[in-house]
Amino acid sequence: MGSNAVADSGDASDPAPYRALTRAAGARHVEVIDQRALPDRVLAVRLDDAEMAAEAIRAMWVRGAPLIGAVGAYGFALALDRDPSDAGMERAHARLDATRPTAINLRWALDRVRAAVAPLAPSGRADRAWAEADRIRDEDVAINHAIGAHGLAIVEAIAARRPGPVNVMTHCNAGALATCGWGTATAPVFAAHARGVPVHVWVSETRPRLQGANLTAWEMAQRGVPHTLFVDGASGHLLRREGIDLVLVGTDRVARNGDVCNKIGTYDKALAAHDNGVAVYVGLPSPTLDASLPHGDAIPIESRAADEVLGVWGRAEGGGTTRAAIAPEGTRAVNPAFDVTPARLVTGLITERGVTRASAEGLAALFPERYR
Repeated sequence: MGSNAVADSGDASDPAPYRALTRAAGARHVEVIDQRALPDRVLAVRLDDAEMAAEAIRAMWVRGAPLIGAVGAYGFALALDRDPSDAGMERAHARLDATRPTAINLRWALDRVRAAVAPLAPSGRADRAWAEADRIRDEDVAINHAIGAHGLAIVEAIAARRPGPVNVMTHCNAGALATCGWGTATAPVFAAHARGVPVHVWVSETRPRLQGANLTAWEMAQRGVPHTLFVDGASGHLLRREGIDLVLVGTDRVARNGDVCNKIGTYDKALAAHDNGVAVYVGLPSPTLDASLPHGDAIPIESRAADEVLGVWGRAEGGGTTRAAIAPEGTRAVNPAFDVTPARLVTGLITERGVTRASAEGLAALFPERYR
């Protein structure tokens, strides 16, 4: 099912004028925006079995750590609708967990649903799984909102120091399309814009899948936030010459010591920002914190297909999308999907409980239950 309709932009109390994931009351399926179709059109896809949910995650119909976690939770519930036995539960967990290795939210959500249903008789497991998946979705919206509120204070403090818009550089997409509500790194931007604080967003295109160009720029347009797109390689130049006030990004996993794993290219921006005295803040929802890993080098880095590097997707003249090769036939390519930014390059982590230093001590002060 597809639609080109987009709701009105709303205000600060409205998580987004679009939802990446919806479930009608009582429905035994969910609908997601197929992000591969953006920005050409808003295409809703119905996920009504666990296999479709797994494919949606693996093939990046949906992406973004919080959203992947929520879709995984609903995929688990869909699997238990068919087979709520112990063996069925373990098969579903393993199949969904194998789809994307880097974002910790997926494993966290699957483990949480499994822990909720495992003590029950098989006949009660599916209903309990659906309820737990709904809780994960609703909690994510609340977490997004809180990150927005804490991050808003940072943006307002910059705006109070000088005239003109606050210039924010982003990378990849950490917006409402990556979550169940506001987004993580975009939540402070949306909150500031709704409050009337002038903000201008520098949107990094984010090769090779162009999530910045296709998704973040689209989200900014839906909200009416002024923005400018730039190629990834221009980050250092812009940070040196264009008066960028802060770099604001999301994350797929944060290690115990505060090292940040995010979309490939984040490390480059953090290095350039550090060299030019520009603050780097990371929107970190607590489910993305992995205190079991001592440092970022222990985070598994997903390696994706070379085809993503060797070609690009774009709008076709007659409508829709088309792929074009950009390298000679037979060219080899490497495609790491994520990199790790050391904690020393991160000014602060914006969580739902407040802003903290990127360190074990800072994180433990906010989340002591995770550091016992």
